[in-house]
Amino acid sequence: METNTEGNAEKFFKEFGKKLDQFVVEAKDAGQRMEADFKQKFEELKGAGEKLKAEVENKDRWREVEAGLKKAGEEFEKAMKAAFARRNTPQ
Repeated sequence: METNTEGNAEKFFKEFGKKLDQFVVEAKDAGQRMEADFKQKFEELKGAGEKLKAEVENKDRWREVEAGLKKAGEEFEKAMKAAFARRNTPQ
């Protein structure tokens, strides 16, 4: 009976070792894929950052944006005054 128990334990540890080896290989592959994905995303973000930096440095563009926002604000103010102005209506 002891031989059977020893055989079962050896079989268990042999299978466990195989599964552990397989897990290590899969974890290593996943790590390499994740590293490649991170590098790709980093490069994309780096490019987007450079593009944004170029846009921020374009002073003429920001002057256009500022003028457009100012005009929109003035139009909005006129619309609100017209909407909420008291009307002098004869009663």
